[in-house]
Amino acid sequence: GYMACPCRLASGIRADDLDIICPCDYRDRDLNDYNACYCALYVSEAIARGRQTAGAIPDRRPPSEKRIHKEEERAHTATPSLTCPVWRCRVCGYLCAREQPPGVCPICKAQKDRFERFM
Repeated sequence: GYMACPCRLASGIRADDLDIICPCDYRDRDLNDYNACYCALYVSEAIARGRQTAGAIPDRRPPSEKRIHKEEERAHTATPSLTCPVWRCRVCGYLCAREQPPGVCPICKAQKDRFERFM
C-alpha cells in the first residue's frame, strides 16, 4: 500500500519502512556522492544525458535495530527554548513549527508520517 524503494526489501509495515518510501531518505546523499540514487530512479543530469554511466552504489540504509534506536533518540530530544516542536518533511525538507506535523506536506504532498521531529 505504499511506494517503497524497488531495490530494497520492504517489511510491509509502513512505520518501519518510512525511510525507504520513494523518494527515500538516502536519495540526496547518493545523488551527491554517486550521481544516482541506490536504484537509479533518480540520476544526475550527466547520467540522464548519457555523458556518464551509473555505477554500483552501496546501500546506506542501516540495519533495522539501528534505525529504530535512532528514531527513539530523536523523539526524546527537545529544545526547551521553543514553544512548540519543529517538524521536517523527510522528502523535501519543508519545516514547520506546530504541535503536530501537517497532514500533508504543502510542498511535495508527502503524508504526515513522512515528517520527523527536527527540533
